[in-house]
Amino acid sequence: METDSEPYVRLASLRKLHQVMADMNTARSLADTLQTVADGVVQGLGYELACVNLVRADGDLVVAALAGNSAAEALITGRVGSRESWDRRLAMGERWGGLVFIPHTEGWVLDDDDVPTWYTDGPAPRFEDEWHPADRLFAPMDVPGGSGGSSGELLGVISVDSPRNGRRPGAWGREALQMYAFQAAIAISNARLRSNMQRALIRLEREQQALRASEESFRQAFEYAPSGMAIAEMGGDQHGRILRTNDALCRLLGRPASAMRRYSFSDLVHPEDIGTLLRTSAEGGRAELRLGRRDGSYVWVSLRNSVVADAADGPRFLLTHVEDIEERKRRELQLAHRASHDSLTGLPNSAELRARLSARLCRRSQAGHAGDPDAQDTAHGHPGYDIDDHGFDFRSGTEAFDAHDHHVHTVAPEGDHDDGTKGLAVLFCDLDGFKSINDRFGHNAGDAVLIEVARRLSNGVRDGDTVARLGGDEFVILADGLGRADAQDLAVRLRNEIIQPIRAEGRAVRVGASFGIGWAHCGMTADEVLKSADERMYVEKRSRPKQHRRAG
Repeated sequence: METDSEPYVRLASLRKLHQVMADMNTARSLADTLQTVADGVVQGLGYELACVNLVRADGDLVVAALAGNSAAEALITGRVGSRESWDRRLAMGERWGGLVFIPHTEGWVLDDDDVPTWYTDGPAPRFEDEWHPADRLFAPMDVPGGSGGSSGELLGVISVDSPRNGRRPGAWGREALQMYAFQAAIAISNARLRSNMQRALIRLEREQQALRASEESFRQAFEYAPSGMAIAEMGGDQHGRILRTNDALCRLLGRPASAMRRYSFSDLVHPEDIGTLLRTSAEGGRAELRLGRRDGSYVWVSLRNSVVADAADGPRFLLTHVEDIEERKRRELQLAHRASHDSLTGLPNSAELRARLSARLCRRSQAGHAGDPDAQDTAHGHPGYDIDDHGFDFRSGTEAFDAHDHHVHTVAPEGDHDDGTKGLAVLFCDLDGFKSINDRFGHNAGDAVLIEVARRLSNGVRDGDTVARLGGDEFVILADGLGRADAQDLAVRLRNEIIQPIRAEGRAVRVGASFGIGWAHCGMTADEVLKSADERMYVEKRSRPKQHRRAG
């Protein structure tokens, strides 16, 4: 009976095989082709499950399509197996022509490799050629070679599982799977070629459309753009020179188009933003910087560059888009100022004070060499402040020297006498008698006193020194480059300013002030410095008679 039915079975199988091969050669895309290859194994070759593993550019194989089991498809589609594991699989087992069969008796050695695998359940075989659930059968797909039909490099692998008849495939079944893998390789290669050609054609069409765009259309878009636009030379001695500007940019900078052609953006940028401009890539670069107006003022802009070509192989130019962001920058600066400054007095707040102080102090267990990376300053300050008379830049929290120089360590005078050492003095100021003003006249009077004290302290220090409100009626002054005698003189002058009468709520009131002088040096933290100055302030406060702590 089996012999009589064999020709019919083969003919039916050939019809199915012919149909699935036709389907995979007419798929519309590479993804459709891969799925059709997997579906064809199930529909035409009589397996319950088929998986297409495709070689990626890096050599590893990815599960690109799976058919026959939705759970397996969801679990392993897209997962990757290393080329090393696949090469080991294809080198072991039994060779069935171009196929590789690894029986369950040998397959246990593959349990620890990284090839994505779906394990099917089923009973143990009852006879010799019955399919075991742990059997593995692979059909390598090689890139088609020359006219002689020789194979090239590995394109991928079709893995199959669970023949519907429950038996290992015979000679005809093996031949059919091998022939199918060969045809699948051709279909996948053709699909890849079609995909690459389609992408190339799309790119070519887009380029042709761009080239066909008329100069008039570009001129209209350029001239009437609501934000600034400019075209500048790219490359050569005149790189960056402005060739053309639109009306919006001329209005923004208050300069006529004829005058703009005498400049490049490097001529117009704020001196502090030159580095930002230079670090911005010419091709597709973006930067936020300040450009100079005709009246000498500066405006914040967002500057974005794109590269355009006059023709396919012609000269290239920079198309620069300039957007006015002055209002946004103003809001950002206001928000940053509010976050770092006391809302009542306008002085730097406690957090800002600690940031400025920390920026001067590197943490060191002992004095080391400047070249020791563990001994160098790693703190960063807060932006937005000026350079003082002693080289400290409060905008960046670093010394105002060349970026290649090392951190200059902060030192402090030693002993109780002035030894000539200049250091960073930290004056801790606590108001005397302030609580009684709040109690007697109310918090509005207290606030007026704090505002006036803040003003007097700010007027009594040098440009570049920091006056901060630590909280309540406590203030801190950072004054760099002072000797011990200088710091004491400064405390006396500030105290004399504070004790002068203050107008608050229509009446004259007085407060006193106690000062403690601490010294910052590398190896300390900001909190340690402030604590030292605070302790000295309390020593000074206790040493003065109570009646002398405030005036009136």
